[in-house]
Amino acid sequence: MKPVIQEEISGCGIAASATLAGISYAEAKRRANAMGIYAADPTLWSETAHVRKLLCELGISVSPREAPFESWGRLPDKALMAIKWRLKQGKPFWHWVVFVREGSEAVVLDSKKALKTNARRDFGRIKPKWYIEVTN
Repeated sequence: MKPVIQEEISGCGIAASATLAGISYAEAKRRANAMGIYAADPTLWSETAHVRKLLCELGISVSPREAPFESWGRLPDKALMAIKWRLKQGKPFWHWVVFVREGSEAVVLDSKKALKTNARRDFGRIKPKWYIEVTN
């Protein structure tokens, strides 16, 4: 699995969905926009409904609920994760990333354009709040 880089400052949910579906950011954005989902909408990174809807459209199945992050070793082999979680005026916001484990190799695929590498293994620096298991 390869990371898809977000082309908009607030497009991490679209990029994470594209990563899981194995499609380009442009294709995921086109499909999201056709469903009324836009990167500029803050609910894309302050609620899970839009990303869940887009993932369903892309044929990606996920758990119906979020699970609190406990440890890297307890994560499922594939998960959509909320990192950089914070409250702004009482409303939660986060950055979407994808966690993938294949055999003994684990990686966080982060869509942020400014990173030197988007396949992250600096787990001590990443502070997940919760995750959604990807089931296919």
